[in-house]
Amino acid sequence: MTDQLQALFVVTLVAALAPLVVAILPGRVPQVIVFLVGGVIIGPEVLDLAAPSNVELLATVGLGMLFLLAGYELPPLLLRQRPGKLALGACGISLTISVVVVGALEMLGFVRAFVPVALALTTTALGTLLPILRDNHMLGGRFGEYVFASGAVGELGPVLAISLFLGANGSWVSALAIAAVTGLAWLLAKIPLVLSSTRVGRIVGRSQNETSQSALRWTLTLLVGLLLVTETFGLDAVLGAFLAGVALRQSSSMPEAQHEQLLHKLDAVGYGFFIPLFFVASGMGLDIVSIAENPMRLVVFFVLLLAVRGLPALLVYRSALPMRQRVQLMFLSATALPLLVALTQIGLANGTMLPENAAALVGAGVLSVAVFPNVAALLQRSVEVDATADGVRPV
Repeated sequence: MTDQLQALFVVTLVAALAPLVVAILPGRVPQVIVFLVGGVIIGPEVLDLAAPSNVELLATVGLGMLFLLAGYELPPLLLRQRPGKLALGACGISLTISVVVVGALEMLGFVRAFVPVALALTTTALGTLLPILRDNHMLGGRFGEYVFASGAVGELGPVLAISLFLGANGSWVSALAIAAVTGLAWLLAKIPLVLSSTRVGRIVGRSQNETSQSALRWTLTLLVGLLLVTETFGLDAVLGAFLAGVALRQSSSMPEAQHEQLLHKLDAVGYGFFIPLFFVASGMGLDIVSIAENPMRLVVFFVLLLAVRGLPALLVYRSALPMRQRVQLMFLSATALPLLVALTQIGLANGTMLPENAAALVGAGVLSVAVFPNVAALLQRSVEVDATADGVRPV
């Protein structure tokens, strides 16, 4: 217990110091980077003040909160509209390129775990991007819809593939399990609607802003319950969390104002405590020795993330977005991290992934979070500066 409390204290200290570090550093360094670097410093590779295993459960809940918020903020029906259709097309092109590229790398002996690496190059870290995009006012308007759709497809598609092809069960069993979890998420999220006209529903409605915080507690119960179910079925925890967020938003009877209120509370709980724990724990588990010994592997995967996942945006969105926004979307789509961590853990657990590739992939993901969103944000700020200079109020 002492080791766990010490680890939790050190991890929360890193999370608490992160805003101060960001304020001191020049530029706009995302807090995620400070979390990861702080995790490396306090982890076994440097100061050895805490072990990832001592905060593993809380970090899993943090990962769940990250994807629950991504699913909850996904606009209704967006994937059926043009942004969603184009996002699916871009993801399909990325997957095709990834299969060819990773197949060639496997023939050269550079990679051994074909499926995890191929999926890793098609992911997008929508949950990680959300706070960065909010800070830079890039989620609103037409462009925000395309960003959201691209991120959702780049997150949900690989999650489903992980559950189908890399889960503990066969693909048919996994497919049935995914359908069961989806149905369960929908049913659980429907409970408030069914109870809304009953005494229980009135009690929950009255107490959602009191000390009991009923709506928030039921949402967290839904999240933890689906994390438990996905674990039991041998599926990836991210799937249950994302489906919980989507189902909660789509099935709830709350008016929009209450949705925004609940989202604010989830932000406070998630980004205030659980989500930083996940990123700090990810940094603690980063094998920096392996990266230092094989730096070119990190460079190769970093370039491939941009080439495989990002470059198709320049082609697919040519009739929908101007060049600057396509370039922004290219960098944002290529930003990846949480799923890279999950995929490397799966590859290492089943013995198919080379340890040096696992470290390089996660390192490339960290570098993508540090570089790609900042480039997109710089392009956004340059336009806002030009608009202000011309006397136009930025939107």
